[in-house]
Amino acid sequence: MFAYYLQLGLRSLKRNPILTLLMVFGIALGIGTSMTSLTVFYLMGSDPIPWKSDKLFIAQVDSWDPLQAFDEPNLPPDQMTYRDASTLVEDGKADRQTAMYKIAWPVQPENPEIKPFMGLGRATYGDFFPMFDTPFLYGNGWDRGGDKEHARVVVLSRETNEKLFGGQNSVGKRVKLNDVEFTVAGVLDTWEPRVKYYDLTNGTLNDSEDFYVPFTTSIELKTNSAGNNNCWNNNTAEGWEGYLQSECIWIQYWVELSSASRVAEYRSYLDNYVNEQKKLGRFPRPLNNRLHNVTEWMEVQKVVPQDVRIQVGLSFAFLAVCLVNTIGLLLAKFLRKSGEIGLRRALGAKKSQLFTQYIVESGVIGVSGGLLGLLLTFLGLTAVRALNEGFEQVARLDWVMVITTILLSVAAAIVAGLYPTWRACQIAPAAQLKTQ
Repeated sequence: MFAYYLQLGLRSLKRNPILTLLMVFGIALGIGTSMTSLTVFYLMGSDPIPWKSDKLFIAQVDSWDPLQAFDEPNLPPDQMTYRDASTLVEDGKADRQTAMYKIAWPVQPENPEIKPFMGLGRATYGDFFPMFDTPFLYGNGWDRGGDKEHARVVVLSRETNEKLFGGQNSVGKRVKLNDVEFTVAGVLDTWEPRVKYYDLTNGTLNDSEDFYVPFTTSIELKTNSAGNNNCWNNNTAEGWEGYLQSECIWIQYWVELSSASRVAEYRSYLDNYVNEQKKLGRFPRPLNNRLHNVTEWMEVQKVVPQDVRIQVGLSFAFLAVCLVNTIGLLLAKFLRKSGEIGLRRALGAKKSQLFTQYIVESGVIGVSGGLLGLLLTFLGLTAVRALNEGFEQVARLDWVMVITTILLSVAAAIVAGLYPTWRACQIAPAAQLKTQ
């Protein structure tokens, strides 16, 4: 029966091609606008590492100015001092832990045909790679022994390896960074998280790093942070050692904890650590430590800006306007068929059968509008990527959003067809036959 109603619906739509095109285009325009905004909202706000986001935590300790909070309402700093981060790593109380910061070093290829370039890297501990499940194309990262020995090893991104070694397996080869020779330990496969959740402080949508080196090596080479750096107490000694012992915050600190009991243990450990530091005259503010998993951290850091939320609301309001126009067109179309409806009712057709037939016809309009809406959504996302730097990973369609687009279009068309269909089913057959 459904196939029969579908056939009737298609014939009906073909009889009025201009009206049909207007309805399809109206729905497609609304769907294209709303799905463009919804896709950006969905990809920015969705969990970037759902298989273990509840096991990865960023730790915050409130070492800030006693006279004012780092951020309101009474939020602790989103980064740590070197003293705190390095001590927490050395204590090793979590299942895995890493401190890290952004660096910028010149990359000096051995091949004279390749010009040196400035690369953005990450100084981190070896636990970084298994914690964030980075995919390796060749080799792997370094172990904790490499951290302790301040090893001169580097992990390259796939793009950097393409640039330096033409994409070949470069494990064991040498590369000079900032005038220091490093041995390539591994090469990452393409790794571009939609949101750079492990370092929201220095850019939510920034690209991944060109290279990764041991945190301890970077410190030994006296490499300053190329990212966010905040200080509240200027009473520090001069020089690199003075900077390391200062209250300046510039290091992100993450831990991996496998269970709720481990999380509770680590919270207790952080509290004990801060209380011990208070005895030494540090941490003047009240105890205010935090542990946020990945999704909580994205919420705290407001990864999805308020203007994106407003755009989603406005685009769905526009979709509602398009649906109102579609309702008017469907109403005109169905009421023009009053004579046909009256005749079918007189021949024994039930209201439920007519209702199903016209709802199926509305659904056909929805499918057509959804397919055209997909094309408009694709064009809209292309425009978003062209106009906004860094939106490459969050302004693209995936299968979830493709299916959502079609389903939303069909649902919208069916909702738009409910009232016109109901009015069509109320037509009295006797009155129509009398006027024909």
